[in-house]
This record gives sequence, structure tokens and C-alpha cells, in this order.
Amino acid sequence: MPNIKPISDLRNYSDVLRDVAIGAPVFLTKNGRGRYAILDMQDFEKTQATLRLMNELAKGRKSGEEKGWLSLEDVEKKLGVTNE
Repeated sequence: MPNIKPISDLRNYSDVLRDVAIGAPVFLTKNGRGRYAILDMQDFEKTQATLRLMNELAKGRKSGEEKGWLSLEDVEKKLGVTNE
């Protein structure tokens, strides 16, 4: 269940921060609408890493569509992999 609090609760910010945990962000509302999220640094770093990965995968897909895809054999040759 999401932890939702009004932004006015930040007057006692230590109480709000105590509720933040890995996988359990605190969502703050302003005028009854969702406005901010406070999340654990580990969750933030994981989200950033996921975004970087998705960006790199999109670049690879675009490259494959524009320049053509490589076969498994071509990839193995480029990497110097031998099948012994």
C-alpha cells in the first residue's frame, strides 16, 4: 500500500523520512494531488541504472534497424569466441 502524506507533514521531516524504506517510497501531495516522491537512495540508483540500460538497448535496436543485425556467428567472431 503506498505511503501518501500531505506536504505539510514535512514540518516534521524526520517522521516522514523514517517511513521511507527500500521499495517503499513516500509520496507527498500538494493541494490533494500527487506532487513529490521521496525514495531510498538504493531505489534511486536502481532506477537510474535501469534508465541507462533502457537507453543503451534503444540505441542498439536503432543501430540494428538502420545498419542491419549481426548473426550469432558474426558476434562470436568479433568477440574472439571459439566453439571447442
